[in-house]
Amino acid sequence: MNDIDAWVWWLVGAAALGIPLVVTAMPEFGMLAVGAVAAAVAAGLGFGTVVQVLAFLAVSVALIAVVRPIAARHSRQSPRLATGIDALKGRQALVLERVDGTGGRIKLAGETWSARALDPGRSYEPGTEVDVVEIEGATAIVM
Repeated sequence: MNDIDAWVWWLVGAAALGIPLVVTAMPEFGMLAVGAVAAAVAAGLGFGTVVQVLAFLAVSVALIAVVRPIAARHSRQSPRLATGIDALKGRQALVLERVDGTGGRIKLAGETWSARALDPGRSYEPGTEVDVVEIEGATAIVM
């Protein structure tokens, strides 16, 4: 054990921190692993244990303080491009067959969809333009 240089131990620590990074997908483990690599570089350059620990702490804390808030801000943003059924919400459709609280047909995005009125007491006649407010399975909820 005493024959192994300190930089090797730091790299082993970095690899060990990479395991929970992959398993839990918590980026903080990756930032600590980068700090361990910085400490390995300090050890490889011949600095003492105090400088190695300070390099580990400084790099790890700096990464967590800078990168984590940026990553959190990006994870809270909604996708800029709506796809799938989310892209259909809010679009206008043309009533093909009378739509009421029990059903009907509309033309939405060039396709024929089954539809149901949001307000069960309301009905829409063929030729009327309606707004899609929700998609439930293969049925568009319109108003």
